[in-house]
Amino acid sequence: MRFWDSSAVVPLIVEEERSRACRSLRRQSPSLVVWAFTRTEVASALHRLRREGHLDPSGLTRAARRLELLARQWTEVEAFGAVRERAERLLGAHPLSSADALQLGAALVLVGERPRGRGFVTADARLAGAAEAEGFRVYLPRG
Repeated sequence: MRFWDSSAVVPLIVEEERSRACRSLRRQSPSLVVWAFTRTEVASALHRLRREGHLDPSGLTRAARRLELLARQWTEVEAFGAVRERAERLLGAHPLSSADALQLGAALVLVGERPRGRGFVTADARLAGAAEAEGFRVYLPRG
């Protein structure tokens, strides 16, 4: 089981450079665990892709259906108070956005603060660095 950041979930939904690498990581370890707001973050990314012209309306509809199907399969970390506490500590320790700190905080809650050897999948290099510094085994899919 690996924790998946939203930046690594998006390539499972829409085709992009790192989609192949993300699908390969998923085949190796099919169980996805995500932060409770990952679905919202992915929906935001899909709408941004639509606004930027990378998805047409039918592509957005297909992507939204794929997101719905994938969300039915994953497990969500919903311990809001515990995640917030970890995220606030992480913001002081690493140069992260609040959303990234919440993602990493959720992963730390998932593993009971024992990240050594546990998988963390992200397409964000800054978040990857913070996750690695916290002790996770980081998977940074490349295109």
